[in-house]
Amino acid sequence: MATALPRIYLTGGSGFIGCRLAQLAVERGYPVTVTSAVNNDAERRRVESLEHSGLRVTVVSLDDEAGLARSLAGHDIVIHLAAAQHEAEAPESHFRRVNVEGTRRLLECAIRAGVQRFVHGSTIGVYGAARAGVLDETSPLAPDNPYGRTKAEAEAVVRGFAARIETAIVRISETYGPADLRLLKLFRAIERGRYLTLGNGANEHQLIFVDDLAEGLLAAARSPRAVGETFVLAGEERLTTDAMAQAIAASLGKARTPPHVPLWPFAAGAVLCETLCKPLGMKPPLNRRRLDFFRKSFRFSTAKAREQLGFVPRIAFAEGARRTTQWYRANGMLGAAPALMASSPPRQSSC
Repeated sequence: MATALPRIYLTGGSGFIGCRLAQLAVERGYPVTVTSAVNNDAERRRVESLEHSGLRVTVVSLDDEAGLARSLAGHDIVIHLAAAQHEAEAPESHFRRVNVEGTRRLLECAIRAGVQRFVHGSTIGVYGAARAGVLDETSPLAPDNPYGRTKAEAEAVVRGFAARIETAIVRISETYGPADLRLLKLFRAIERGRYLTLGNGANEHQLIFVDDLAEGLLAAARSPRAVGETFVLAGEERLTTDAMAQAIAASLGKARTPPHVPLWPFAAGAVLCETLCKPLGMKPPLNRRRLDFFRKSFRFSTAKAREQLGFVPRIAFAEGARRTTQWYRANGMLGAAPALMASSPPRQSSC
């Protein structure tokens, strides 16, 4: 008789990663409860999509201790992806309330509910700015913005609960794939010939396709060798910004190499925007975190995840960009494919 798979409680299900993870987990046979706040139209559409596919979705805030306690009952594993991340106009106290205190509250509720394991979705942002060499789980942390600092604090909170519940921490690299609205602007700019590389384009990215990441998160949720450990989940390729833009251009059927412009005027403008907008509670049109794409470099070792979780990223960036382009086109977010490329059927995703 087959052993029943553990019941997963997933926070942040209205996000790009959480939505795809929920779908993939159900495809693998896991019972899944998705929880999420709903703050914008994109998140609302993802929740509706998940409910339409038969998933149970509970709208609950990390501030709502009673709601968390009710919805956690009967679950075996928590995968915690909910976070404050893109609220550039918010003070650091907001990030701390959500990312640190919200994680602490969720851990306490999970323990009282009898949850066996807590998988915490962290970020490569805890490493901070570009540096030489290859980073791994033992590399020193140097976060340089509110999101990175509070995610590093949240990691410490999770480790502090390790004697009371099984824990695993996953540092997530830049993630992309079908339904990713963050990179949609980049794809559109390249398609329309309006993309400019800020700086020399030589900084490096080690992106991970969303399905590969989802498989890694499920491995951290199940593997006995994940308990008490921290893992970096990233793809295998190291791509410069130029190489990344060229691969996206190829997926779009474009051959022109994007031009370069100096980075420093935009960096100065970002500081000015933040200085003027934050006291007014406004979202700055340009901020320093948005420029990290052009100036931060990361090289990661995924040896530990490979050895202890059996984690093997399978989707190369060129293939991932092709699938992402097809999804955007199938959903009316990009123009029609050139005639020579139109024969490939689009891969669908409901997120």
